[in-house]
Amino acid sequence: MTKPDSPHANESIALRAFAVLEQIASAPAAMSLDELTTALNLPKPTVFRIVNLLKDASLLRREAGGKRYTIGPRLTAFAVDLWRSDTLRLQWHRALEEAVAEIGESCNLTLLENNQVLYLDRVETRHPLRLHLDVGTRVPLHCTASGKLFLSQMSAAEVERALGPEPYASFTARTITRLAPLQAELAKVRKTGVGTHDCERFDDSVAIAVPVAMPGDRDGIVAAVAMHAPSSRASLKTCMGYVEALQRAAAKIAATMSTTVAAAQPRAAAASGSHARPRARQRA
Repeated sequence: MTKPDSPHANESIALRAFAVLEQIASAPAAMSLDELTTALNLPKPTVFRIVNLLKDASLLRREAGGKRYTIGPRLTAFAVDLWRSDTLRLQWHRALEEAVAEIGESCNLTLLENNQVLYLDRVETRHPLRLHLDVGTRVPLHCTASGKLFLSQMSAAEVERALGPEPYASFTARTITRLAPLQAELAKVRKTGVGTHDCERFDDSVAIAVPVAMPGDRDGIVAAVAMHAPSSRASLKTCMGYVEALQRAAAKIAATMSTTVAAAQPRAAAASGSHARPRARQRA
């Protein structure tokens, strides 16, 4: 039997903590303790201790007034620094540059981060009239193209938890502030696979977003590639003509992620004492 203070015990604890972080980071919504216990095939007291350690270290965050856990600010900062490492960022940035050269409008790489859209990278159009958003900007889910795309992957209950109580914040006369019409909008996004924005967050602005999904993973959107244009220069109809160019950029970005995720799976499997196998995504 391994002693609690032995190097092997410490390694096991570290791997199990990593497995908890990986499971929560890859889930489409915040996870409960029971969901984590089932997904990781670990004793509930063990998962409870690990979750509390990670929460105290700001690597996880407990939802206000709830019993579910999501990634914490410290883990988010680390993830953004990792995603923006020179090697990967160069490849992603080049994919965005190619899309902008073809489309002629600004393109972004976005992430879902703590119920907001995070702008991870951006390439600006050469047009003098443009919407300027710095890398690191966060925008709401309910009124943005990327946000609607991320919401479309959630169940109805997950959407309600992510957005909070109605009415949602209104930014323009066209902002959708109620759940029922937003759910109707999300149904369109699920059908087309394209998130849209039509002067809902910013006046005189249209945008579309397509998913960055891991190869072979139909359910998992890890990021989005979006384009913005002034509505005085473009319409949603003309933007839809750029979907294929955005999808090509998204595919190039997704291809750089597959080897990293594949390498992480054996570590997660070792943490739970099992052989590597596909992980089921948790739904509320």
